[in-house]
Amino acid sequence: MTKRDLVMRISDETGLIQEDVKAVLQKSLDYIVEALEKNESVEFRNFGVFEVRERKERVGRNPNQPEHVVSIPARRVVKFKPGKVMKQRITGA
Repeated sequence: MTKRDLVMRISDETGLIQEDVKAVLQKSLDYIVEALEKNESVEFRNFGVFEVRERKERVGRNPNQPEHVVSIPARRVVKFKPGKVMKQRITGA
């Protein structure tokens, strides 16, 4: 599903204009990214939690040339932990 698909679906179900739905959706995504930039977690009950974690520096190797060692620098990554309801719906448990 793309952002466009989501906008069209919400517009069809609510009767709102697609441009308005797109503006609200884009602003929501912008605020999520802004919070993650500030190292804040973003939680949606029953959906999940987005949070930024620090990945440690590590050593990488080329499988075709194992003697060639490359240092992979530390970096920030976004992790997503699904909520209880999402887990249940996806796994069926």
